[in-house]
Amino acid sequence: MARRIAVANQKGGVGKTTTSVNLAASLAADGARTLLIDLDPQGNATMGSGVDKNDLAASAYEWLVEDEGFDAVVRSSTGEYALVPANADLTAAEVALLSAEDRSVRLRRRLDGAEAFDFVLIDCPPSLNVLTLNALMASDGVLIPMQCEYYALEGLTALLLTIRGVRQRGNAGLAIEGILRTMYDPRNTLSRDVSRQLLSYFGQDVFRTVVPRNVRLAEAPSHGMPATVYDPRCRGARAYRALAGEVRARDAARTVGR
Repeated sequence: MARRIAVANQKGGVGKTTTSVNLAASLAADGARTLLIDLDPQGNATMGSGVDKNDLAASAYEWLVEDEGFDAVVRSSTGEYALVPANADLTAAEVALLSAEDRSVRLRRRLDGAEAFDFVLIDCPPSLNVLTLNALMASDGVLIPMQCEYYALEGLTALLLTIRGVRQRGNAGLAIEGILRTMYDPRNTLSRDVSRQLLSYFGQDVFRTVVPRNVRLAEAPSHGMPATVYDPRCRGARAYRALAGEVRARDAARTVGR
């Protein structure tokens, strides 16, 4: 059964989409059957996967709202993972879902047709809206990318409260997949201090992998590729391959523990 992971943080600019795309590509390169769902109306994960968000016959909107079949929506990507793409049409899904009886579990029901995968990653919008709620209700775990800065800690507190609420609303098994330190600069004193605080408070919930600030990570989306494809040797690509190894190891440990 697929491990479903929501990549979420209501604070923008923390590397959420970069993490979704490069983790998906790294898992796929390691032989895992991987699906990435772009649940952000900005469609950045779609463009970063080599799919033109402005030229979609069907997208996440049709899949979630208009009952379009999964096979009609899913696309291939430059990272060798399957993709459910998104564009600005998805903004209308927020309105449509608010009046639906199954508004918080629509994605969970749609994913019943996507069990041919080992991992399903969901790139959430940078807000705690009905789309993010759908992702959390459909997921087994939440991967939280965050910069090591003061305001990011405040945002993390809000997200943890949301996760607690989702557990109470019907997804009791929702776990913290891990906290990922992104755009890390070891020369910055604040970055080092916040990193130490995270390790102190959250311990094993913090991934060992640290994603550095890296120009190639920033360049890759403009070429429609994950950095792991655009420049496999760059520091950012190596970090995401290491993260994929951690994610797979944690999944294997859970499987053994069942």
